[in-house]
Amino acid sequence: MKTFRIGTRGSPLALIQTQEVIRAFETCHPLLKGRFEIVAIKTTGDTIVDRSLVDLGGKSLFTKEIEQALLRHNIDLAVHSMKDVTTEVPQGLTFPAMLEREDPRDALITREHLSFEDLPKGTLFGTSSLRRQAYVLHKFPHFHVTLLRGNVPTRLQKVENGDIDAALLAVAGLKRLGLLEKATQILPLDEFLPAVAQGAIGIQCRETDKDLLQLLAPLNHLPTFQAVTAERAFMKSLNGSCRTPIAAYGHIEGEILFFKGMVSEPQGHNMHFISHQGFVSNPEAVGEEAAHLLREQRCPVFS
Repeated sequence: MKTFRIGTRGSPLALIQTQEVIRAFETCHPLLKGRFEIVAIKTTGDTIVDRSLVDLGGKSLFTKEIEQALLRHNIDLAVHSMKDVTTEVPQGLTFPAMLEREDPRDALITREHLSFEDLPKGTLFGTSSLRRQAYVLHKFPHFHVTLLRGNVPTRLQKVENGDIDAALLAVAGLKRLGLLEKATQILPLDEFLPAVAQGAIGIQCRETDKDLLQLLAPLNHLPTFQAVTAERAFMKSLNGSCRTPIAAYGHIEGEILFFKGMVSEPQGHNMHFISHQGFVSNPEAVGEEAAHLLREQRCPVFS
C-alpha cells in the first residue's frame, strides 16, 4: 500500500499540526494507519529571521519551497497554517480540506504578566506582523515597536530574557504547543480581529490527484472552510499584501456567515472596520462584498 509523503515546515508547531492531519486521516481511513511520512522542508522564511517579512517579499516565504516540492512530485500533499498562504495559489494546486479551526484569537505575552493597560509608556513591543503593529500603535501610540521573528518558543524566550517587554502570539499556536499558560491576556475578537485564516490548518495537494482528493474530502471541516474562504476573498479583493495591515474574521450561525474586517495604515492611523453578513452557501461573495463596502469608506489606505 502506498505511503503518503507530507511536506511541512520543520518548526515544532508545524510538526504538531502535521500530526493533527495524520490523526484526522487515520480516523477517517483506519486502513491508512502508519502510511504517512513527514518531509520537513526548510523555507526561506525559516532560514532568514533577521529581516521583516515586508523586506523579504511576503507570506510566500513560508510556503513557496513546499509548494514547489508538491509540483515536482517530491511530496504527495502539504500541510500549511492557512494564515501563511497567499491568496494566489500556484496553478495545479488546490486546498480541498481544512481541519476544524482552533481558537483564532491573539494572546498578549509580557514578562511580568502585565495587561496592555498596565504596560508603561515606552514599552518595547516585538512583532513581525503589521496587523499587530497597527492595532497596538492605534491603541497605545506611546509604545515602541521592534522586529520580532522566530518560532513560538524563540519569541517567548525573548520576552522572558528582557530583549522585549511584550509580544502578541496566536492562541492557536500556544494551545497546540501546550504553552497557553504563558499568555498574560487573551484579546477579545470584538476588539482585536485576527489575521486572515488564523488558527486554521489547510491541506494542499495537486488538482490531478483524484484519488487523494477523495480521501481528503471527509477531513474537511466545512464551517472552517467557508469562513476562511470569505476571509481570503476579502484579502484578495483588497489586493492585500504583507505591506497592508488587514484583519478579518468570519463565523457561521445557521445559514448566515457573519463577517468583520479591518484595514489600516502600518502606524495605526486611518483604521477602518467593516461588518457584513451573507449566506454561507456563497462565502467568497461575502468576503468580496465586505471589501467593496470597505473601499466605499474612501479609506486613505487605498488612495
